Amino acid sequence: MTAELDDSFHVFDTTLRDGAQREGINLTVADKLTIARHLDDFGVGFIEGGWPGANPRDTEFFARAAKELDFKHATLVAFGATRRPNAVAAQDQQVKALLESGAPVITLVAKSHDRHVELALRTTLEENLEMVRDTVSYLVEQGRRVFVDCEHFFDGYQANPGYATNVVRAAHEAGASVVVLCDTNGGMLPAQVQAVTGLVLADTGARLGIHAQDDTGCAVANTLAAVDAGATHVQCTANGYGERVGNSNLFPVVAALELKHGRRVLPEGALMEMTRISHAIAEVVNLPSSTHQPYVGVSAFAHKAGLHASAIKVDPDLYQHIDPERVGNTMRMLVSDMAGRASIELKGKELGIDLGDDRELVGRVVARVKERELLGYTYEAADASFALLLRAEVDGRPRRFFRIESWRAITEDRPDGTHANEATVKLWAKGERTVATAEGNGPVNALDRALRVALERIYPQLATFALVDYKVRILEGRSGTDSTTRVLITTTDGTGEWSTVGVGENVIAASWQALDDAYAFGLLSAGLTPEE
Repeated sequence: MTAELDDSFHVFDTTLRDGAQREGINLTVADKLTIARHLDDFGVGFIEGGWPGANPRDTEFFARAAKELDFKHATLVAFGATRRPNAVAAQDQQVKALLESGAPVITLVAKSHDRHVELALRTTLEENLEMVRDTVSYLVEQGRRVFVDCEHFFDGYQANPGYATNVVRAAHEAGASVVVLCDTNGGMLPAQVQAVTGLVLADTGARLGIHAQDDTGCAVANTLAAVDAGATHVQCTANGYGERVGNSNLFPVVAALELKHGRRVLPEGALMEMTRISHAIAEVVNLPSSTHQPYVGVSAFAHKAGLHASAIKVDPDLYQHIDPERVGNTMRMLVSDMAGRASIELKGKELGIDLGDDRELVGRVVARVKERELLGYTYEAADASFALLLRAEVDGRPRRFFRIESWRAITEDRPDGTHANEATVKLWAKGERTVATAEGNGPVNALDRALRVALERIYPQLATFALVDYKVRILEGRSGTDSTTRVLITTTDGTGEWSTVGVGENVIAASWQALDDAYAFGLLSAGLTPEE
């Protein structure tokens, strides 16, 4: 444990083991090492690395972790099961693998539901208790700290409370530091979890933890309910990753404990890193960050309604439950057809465009946004296009670095089944007329390349620009291929990203508008002065 925190409360992360069971996640050993470093940076107390001996990948992880990981805060944990029925822990090969992992802490999964003991383990209830006692006491004798996960505990307690409680008691009396009550099927509700946790704590005197799956959407609430009942060990996964619909989400749990309960569970200042850590882990597992995730999602403190914006202009706390900076996030104003004056003023300030107290100007912008959104534009997802619109209203005219004379894109279907895409752009920039042609992987890519050919000599900054995301939406889709098309483009210059929108009668026309805005905004951001 970190020297900054005592052992009275545990934040235990199982992303590398339980979280990795999510559909779509397939972690390499290098991925697991990277995630472990992120979690240690965040300041969790325990990181469960996997099940050594169960598969080569987890065995390799522990071997490499011993050489490559130098935790500042966390303790590495190995996961495994109690010994087999009618065997001896000291001679059990999978128990031996747990010791050989070198992990100072071991989590054992034990059956606590009588039907699982009899049907899955195919042994007696008494032998299951002996498996718990023997394995825990042996590992403790070998100098390991032991946590015991009571699998299917809450379901088992409903079916046979006496036996489920006896499993907890057996683990505790054998030397387990923590006995974890698991809602393995994720079917419990907070009132049930709180009541049962309180009863088991009173009956056994064991130190209790909570492991909640999210099948009812209550995993975070169930975790906090167990803490209210006396649990002092919470098992979670980053971003709620896990089997089926997932596990209790690490980030809202620790944020609630620190910000709502006033319980310090992370090192000083670590909570401000939460948004960064969440997004960094999402990148490693190659899943998009959930935009609407509490605390750390990009929409967690995003405001769209004009009524909200008016209040936030007076005091942000009127429509925010915390200051987003406390968790490393930021407040965002979304501009849409719901926008009022306050939304526009706050968004302008966010973009660094001072609207002063010009009510007429703000009114024109509001009207312009509503007019454009009726045509299919969306500015809440295209800040760069909105910034250009705002500057045009402030300056009284669009600010552009080039003027388009014409463009065209051609797709040729060749006899061999391949396709050729070619685009030609005619434009004026700094008093020069340029005609450029380029081929590309599709007509939009060809247009992008032709635009670069035409402009890079005049604006060398364009060499750093790259399109990183491209989305197409058909509006009023009942018209089929004759429908209006909206395109959203995200561009980067290697240090920042910006998004632009285009709407047109076809995907090429809409893409051209978005590209035009992307180049104009990027050059403005590079500090260049428009010629118009």
